[in-house]
Amino acid sequence: MVADGVCRGGFSARPSLFASSSLAQPPAPPTETASTSVTDTVDGSHHLKVSGYSLLKGMGIGKYTTSDTFSVGGYDWAIYFYPDGKSTEDAATYVSLFIALASEGADVRALFELTLLDQSGRERHKVHSHFGRRLESGPYTLKYRGSMWGYKRFFKRTALETSDYLKDDCLLVNCTVGVVRSHTEAPRTYNIPVPPSDIAHHFGRLLESGEGADVSFEVDGEIFSAHKLVLAARSPVFMAQLFGPMKDRNMHCIKVEDMEAPVFKALLYYIYWDTVPDMEELAGLNTKYASTLVAQHLLAAADRYALDRLKLQCEVKLCEDVAIHTVATTLALAEQHHCFQLKSVCLKFVALPENLRAVMQTEGFDYLKLSCPSVLSELLEYVARIQENSVISSVYADDALDGSDTNGRRVKPRI
Repeated sequence: MVADGVCRGGFSARPSLFASSSLAQPPAPPTETASTSVTDTVDGSHHLKVSGYSLLKGMGIGKYTTSDTFSVGGYDWAIYFYPDGKSTEDAATYVSLFIALASEGADVRALFELTLLDQSGRERHKVHSHFGRRLESGPYTLKYRGSMWGYKRFFKRTALETSDYLKDDCLLVNCTVGVVRSHTEAPRTYNIPVPPSDIAHHFGRLLESGEGADVSFEVDGEIFSAHKLVLAARSPVFMAQLFGPMKDRNMHCIKVEDMEAPVFKALLYYIYWDTVPDMEELAGLNTKYASTLVAQHLLAAADRYALDRLKLQCEVKLCEDVAIHTVATTLALAEQHHCFQLKSVCLKFVALPENLRAVMQTEGFDYLKLSCPSVLSELLEYVARIQENSVISSVYADDALDGSDTNGRRVKPRI
């Protein structure tokens, strides 16, 4: 009995190994996290024109005309206009204007603004708005489809009919809805860099390797291999030529007329790489003149194969590189391929007195006269306009020298 007591006492007096280890560990630091609850509005507006206001009068109290439904914040809405008012107690004294929820929804919280536009141009609009002010009870809540917000006594009819809000028997109403949305933002716990798209790189390598090529083109004595599906996907012209009902019978090798080999090579480069090749490198000459010539030919090729983005890029390049020796041929090109901004830039450049004589002495101007004679009349208009402006400027300059202001009054010179 004693031995049992000693054993039990001795065992209980010694601390366990696990207990001492637990007591020795420091407490773990508290975990800290953060997030942000963000509440804002998804806004949208609708403009309603109420035409034939006088014909709406007398339709009856509580009767209305509506706008078409419009969507804001994932819900449909509609504007309701009551020409004889919404409430019988007002005896058609006022017109009423409301915005209504036109789709299913429960407890849709929103801000509203109803504006009757002043049509006199003085912008004295009649505005009722939740936006930009503090709302004691918060945004308005619409509980079901057909719920409305607005004004039974929006405007007194007699005052409205003699006001600038009514013009040509029409009223103009703007409605803005801001649907309240909340979401929680938390810091990202990951950082995964996503590289930019490299699809053009893969297609470019496909062109360089020639693997799987199933069509070839002979251009000015050179042979270019390509892939029918890639060409057809990029160009509607190639789509018709390779897969359309009038497709070229000689699919093994299609001959391309009226195009130089370097230009077709640049065209294929763009189709596969989706970028314009270096013009100077393509021309083999490190000069602006050479790159301009390539850009001219490439623009014509882009238009021929309906590569609209490439055509615009070439147009930008030619606008930036307008010069005496190339502007006339560029102007002819702009006229033939309907590049209206490029045409305007060229006309303004040629019409300048310091440029006109030099441009007329170039071979390109002779080509312009033969290929696009109608452009010459437009050029004369630009020249006349510049001369007219210069005459007006010289008149004002003479007045100033004569000691008068532009109204002909004598001005005492300052000493």
